[in-house]
Amino acid sequence: QVQLVESGGGSVQPGESLTLSCKLSGATFSSHLMAWYRRTPGNERRLLATISSSGQSTNYASSVQDRFTIFRDTATNTLYLQMDNLKIEDTGLYYCNARPLGTTDDYWGLGTQVTVSS
Repeated sequence: QVQLVESGGGSVQPGESLTLSCKLSGATFSSHLMAWYRRTPGNERRLLATISSSGQSTNYASSVQDRFTIFRDTATNTLYLQMDNLKIEDTGLYYCNARPLGTTDDYWGLGTQVTVSS
């Protein structure tokens, strides 16, 4: 059974950095497209970044391009989101997502809160 547990959220000031973690269990990166989403009050979850099942390809939303980096550690089955130069508008609940290849099924963690304020 696929399970995802996010961690690493917190409160920071604009311009600072934060790294989020997502522990994957019951599945392998090689069989899943992995992604990070963010939800803000009054909005649906929006896609921020993806990494292919091979780990060879990544994609980013324009709002986080050049500031966020998605990567993974296969030894620990952990997905990461490195966030640099954080902005107030980056505030939200961040979710890890796993989609098995060949499906439209989605597995979600419970989210981790990131608050950027001055």
